[in-house]
Amino acid sequence: MVITQQGSNYRILFKYNPTLIERVKELPERKFDPVNKCWTVPIRFKVEVEKFAFRYNFQMGDKVVNEENYFDIPPMPELSVDIPLKMKLFPYQATGVAYNLIHNRVIIGDKPGLGKTCQAIATVIAKNAFPCLVICPSSLKINWQREWQKWSDKKAVILTDSIKKNFPLFWSAGLTQVFIVNYESLKKYFVEYIDPPKMGPNGKPVKMRLNNVHFKAHNIGMFKSVVIDEIHRVKDASTQQAKFTKGISHGKETILGLTGTPVINKPKDLISQLGIIDQMDAFGGYKNFNMRYCSGPNEASNLRELNYKLNLSCFYQREKKDVLKDLPAKMRQIILCEISTRREYQDAENSLVDYLKKYKDADDQKIARALRGEIMVMIGILKNISARGKLADVCEFVDDILESGEKLVLFCHLKDVINALKLKYPKAVTITGDDSSDSRQHAVDSFQNNPKTQLIICSIKAAGVGLTLTASSHVAFVELPWTAADTDQCEDRCHRIGQLESVMASYFLGENTIDEKIYKIIQAKREMASIITGDTEQIEEDIVSMVANLFNAKEVES
Repeated sequence: MVITQQGSNYRILFKYNPTLIERVKELPERKFDPVNKCWTVPIRFKVEVEKFAFRYNFQMGDKVVNEENYFDIPPMPELSVDIPLKMKLFPYQATGVAYNLIHNRVIIGDKPGLGKTCQAIATVIAKNAFPCLVICPSSLKINWQREWQKWSDKKAVILTDSIKKNFPLFWSAGLTQVFIVNYESLKKYFVEYIDPPKMGPNGKPVKMRLNNVHFKAHNIGMFKSVVIDEIHRVKDASTQQAKFTKGISHGKETILGLTGTPVINKPKDLISQLGIIDQMDAFGGYKNFNMRYCSGPNEASNLRELNYKLNLSCFYQREKKDVLKDLPAKMRQIILCEISTRREYQDAENSLVDYLKKYKDADDQKIARALRGEIMVMIGILKNISARGKLADVCEFVDDILESGEKLVLFCHLKDVINALKLKYPKAVTITGDDSSDSRQHAVDSFQNNPKTQLIICSIKAAGVGLTLTASSHVAFVELPWTAADTDQCEDRCHRIGQLESVMASYFLGENTIDEKIYKIIQAKREMASIITGDTEQIEEDIVSMVANLFNAKEVES
């Protein structure tokens, strides 16, 4: 691919490439020369031609165009259309949507907590690109369904075995506009069959290629848009999930990948992701990308150029410090989890419901008091079961935060949960009731001052007051205390004088568990003019009454 000067024109020569042809047509006064089979542009448009050459890896004469001034990333565009949403986007989120509407196939790379989900939802709605398929980790399916409900009037359904064969009818009947599926289930719903492996000359099976996968054409063809959450999970193009994702997304006008960590190790992490969103041509194809950006002893080269081209064509990323003026001082988000301990939890909940019925019917004060004690124990058991059942989802969240280079304060209560997390993250520091004063101070100092100390695991009671952990603007709760005062105090370990960023507090709640009921209690208390106080016994009475009221009438009376 080369651009030469001949007389008063530039001559642009390249092998047939439909994408490049469309880009050449954007140049001013371009003409096609059928005799020499090239495109021509008057030399007075030198700046435009040089920018084109740089962007698409053309040589101009004997040199590659890479002047410094071409690395200036243009500002994000302003959103000029009204989008029917239930809530208002922050200004920086609106510019992200505007970028998506211009470029269509994009990796939304904003850092965690900045609202990649709502930007994707708003983009799909603005383009009316329905039906829409959302591909996400299993732990986020429920949250995606809730987010569509929170931001729009569109109906979202999670693909399950019960609708495996007829889910396209949901769209044709007008019942659903959005379908949600996890990576592990792509084969089940979208693949007809895979060619049996062939043996290579060395006697080993040949690796599966995308053309070995035969998709269910109707199930894929119905979608106008695909949203791929945590797209970095398919950065390895050799995996089945990456191939399925690529095959499902190919040819869609709107493809949105979401990740705060598109590059975890090296530029080659981008190859599969760019292929999935059909943007590899903007980098001269796979071979050119590999040679230009994955060379050298560290397999990384021309990184500033790569960043520039990404931002021009299909990628943007903002950090909190970049958009701080748009953010409130503190934000909260709920992350619903499908607990892995469901059967154990259901048995324990049935026992609690029986006890609540006895407590409700008890006339004798002494009996009621004894039952109340039993109920508090059983509530604790439910919290324990739910907390253990959430750990896989919690770890996925922690991994994403740490991979993005951020720090995180993680609040727990039970020793079993804290120990499991310490085992999973041995480099984390802790503040628990078992830690000495010196150990606690060392943990705080390390978290505040050592960039390599990214995670601090805290007991709600031991670390809820008096500590400053402003090195992080992310707080997460694996378990919940009973009062708004306790949660606020934990959040304020980060939200203190000296914190220069907006604080995001994430609450992990087991879906259809006591977690949701406790969170409702916390919210109700937060809305009160004053926090309920009193001795432990009185607080426990309030808790029993609140829990009994929050279990629905059918549960209590059954």
